[in-house]
Amino acid sequence: MPTPAWRNPDLPPAERARDLVGRMTLSEKVSQMMHDAPAIERLGVPAYNWWNECLHGVGRAGVATVFPQAIGMAAAWNDDLLHRVAVAISDEARAKHHEALRQGDHGWYRGLTFWSPNINIFRDPRWGRGQETYGEDPYLTSRMGVAFVRGLQGDDPRYLKLVATPKHYAVHSGPERLRHEFDARVSRKDLYETYLPAFRACVQEGGAASVMGAYNRTGGEPCCASPTLLGDILRGEWGFAGYVVSDCGAISDIHERHRVAACSAESAALSVRAGCDLECGCVYAGLLSAVQQGLIGEGEIDTALTRLMLARLRLGMFDPPERVPWAAIPYEVNDCEQHRRLALEMARQSLVLLRNEGDLLPLRPDLGSLAVIGPNAESLDVLLGNYNGTPSRYVTLLDGIRARLSPRTRLWYAQGCEQAGDNRRGFSEAVSATERADAVILCLGLTPRIEGEEGDAAFSEAGGDRITLGLPAVQQDLLERIVAVGRPTVLVLTGGSAISLPWAAEHVPAILGVWYPGEEGGTAVAEALFGEFSPAGRLPVTVVRSLDDLPPFEDYRMQGRTYRYLDRAPLWPFGFGLSYTSFAYSGLRLAREQVRAGESLEVRATVTNTGSRPGDEVAQVYLSDLEASLPVPVRALAGFRRVHLEPGESQEVAFTLAPEQLCLISEDGKPVLEPGRFRVTVAGSQGDARSLALGAAAGVSGEFEAV
Repeated sequence: MPTPAWRNPDLPPAERARDLVGRMTLSEKVSQMMHDAPAIERLGVPAYNWWNECLHGVGRAGVATVFPQAIGMAAAWNDDLLHRVAVAISDEARAKHHEALRQGDHGWYRGLTFWSPNINIFRDPRWGRGQETYGEDPYLTSRMGVAFVRGLQGDDPRYLKLVATPKHYAVHSGPERLRHEFDARVSRKDLYETYLPAFRACVQEGGAASVMGAYNRTGGEPCCASPTLLGDILRGEWGFAGYVVSDCGAISDIHERHRVAACSAESAALSVRAGCDLECGCVYAGLLSAVQQGLIGEGEIDTALTRLMLARLRLGMFDPPERVPWAAIPYEVNDCEQHRRLALEMARQSLVLLRNEGDLLPLRPDLGSLAVIGPNAESLDVLLGNYNGTPSRYVTLLDGIRARLSPRTRLWYAQGCEQAGDNRRGFSEAVSATERADAVILCLGLTPRIEGEEGDAAFSEAGGDRITLGLPAVQQDLLERIVAVGRPTVLVLTGGSAISLPWAAEHVPAILGVWYPGEEGGTAVAEALFGEFSPAGRLPVTVVRSLDDLPPFEDYRMQGRTYRYLDRAPLWPFGFGLSYTSFAYSGLRLAREQVRAGESLEVRATVTNTGSRPGDEVAQVYLSDLEASLPVPVRALAGFRRVHLEPGESQEVAFTLAPEQLCLISEDGKPVLEPGRFRVTVAGSQGDARSLALGAAAGVSGEFEAV
């Protein structure tokens, strides 16, 4: 019997996919369109579970390297480093997959199709899943997303290393309790100006092979059955040729919660016809009935399934392992020392120094005594965030601090309180320890039990979201009690979102934001506290002063949101972060003074380390349209570069502004270059008044004209 075409690795993958689908019965086809796809034994197609996670390391599949949570990696403002992290993650994923196959394991979290990254815009700090994102800015999110997608999928011309799945397409960021029924309504301008750019970049630049649809509706259409999002924009405007997968349970929401369809068969048909090829769930079993009822044709099912089989073929699943270069990655790469060192480097670069009055930091490791206080000092949760793997070893904040102290230093430790709740019985012990110490490190903040996905955050009062922006009340009380003792105090702040701390910003001399820093988080934090390197992370979010500075959570209009549209001074601005050294900017040069439609603009400036310590600096470029005829961002990030400089060293940094970055977005969502003046600023922050008042270095600015 001749070898079937789909088994021939020398034929084009698309031809093989069509041949394989053509050999299946309708029932077999439908069975392959749900995430837990059974084997088709008569054809030799093995079972496959499409569901895998790798947000910041291979997740939920046993021991793996755990990198900082996504929001922390965004705070590093280093897309090259993030690409290296994604390569390490994909190495571990491939190693785990092939070892599982050797053990006959085809189960959950063992495959090669990963539902990461989360590139939703973190438009409101109350959203519990914002920790999974790269922050509030479309440009920063785009650069990080593209780097991560490319790192996961590899660079082989024939075989994908993994399939990356940017999610949740497209207008999705809470509230968690309403996500199964909510209609996120936005203008075409906001849609194309804020919510779509990162998805477009990941598809067109990153080459993402898959996209995940969101739970909610957008403009009245369920995102997983949206002709506008999936047909007109994703496949039409952007030319996406990969497959679309639903979020888990999203298809049943269409008839049960959104009530757009009358039954499961109708929901399944609507979704497939709109362009959603794979379901996380089991509603697509109703496609058999849908065909019988005339709701969908078998040819439309063939189109969807061909995309799915093409992905499996491009991953090399049906080819001899010796033909697939990624199959040779040894199992020993998983959780290896090289990856642990990479996790440490990413943790170091993620740390954001928010305040350092009187140069309290760095501390001396040979202090006579030190008090470490707080419920997060010994917590594993605050290292991991959500969607995490299991580290074989980890370093808590307390472990890291203890390891770097002089043997002669007396360490006092007290938990002080729980992460949430009303129990204050530990306050007295914490105060006693503080009274005996020369300095205090307070380890407070949020945890994945306070913020997270619906159903995951046990301490959340809003289904995973937050209803206040500050510390939990018990932690705020502990903070004030400890500061009142009068010892030099450093606040180490954990969490995956913006935490409003107006009291701490007035009364605590040093504040270090550490996010959820991964398995080596304690080492990185301690190294920073004791001056082994200078923190240089930058905020990927705006920290407002209070809820009064935000529109209602359910309002998806961008007016008044994020640094681009905020009309009030924040507590800490997007892009802000201090250092143990100082930097100066000079020599701004614009390649031309006039720019025409379709032309790019090169921007150059010199940055100098004017301090006495080596350190990293994140040079940022912001663009302001000074004469726009429509509302536009106050300023918009247009480029960034992280550089390392020794004391006295200078380096020229160069950026190219693409033609589309000079355009405003019209009311109908189209890019338009209007004649008029623009301002370019290069600085280690936005260069705004608030950043400068907080200690950021002044940048350099210039103007040019669009003609």
